[in-house]
Amino acid sequence: MAFIAHLRNDFAERGEQWENPTLDRFLDALASWIDASPGWYKNVQQEMPPHGDWTFFARALGAAVVYE
Repeated sequence: MAFIAHLRNDFAERGEQWENPTLDRFLDALASWIDASPGWYKNVQQEMPPHGDWTFFARALGAAVVYE
């Protein structure tokens, strides 16, 4: 929650400086990064978290579409 709040505040303060300042661009970038994340971890010489739960992340994003 704290990280999402930080992103929201950062967008409010300097969103015009973001590379992906619209929802469609942000979601495209999010999907692209998730797809490329194994390469990112390899490039920074780290292993992907073995117990990462991408399903939870997807559910959270889906819930945000309708959650009030």
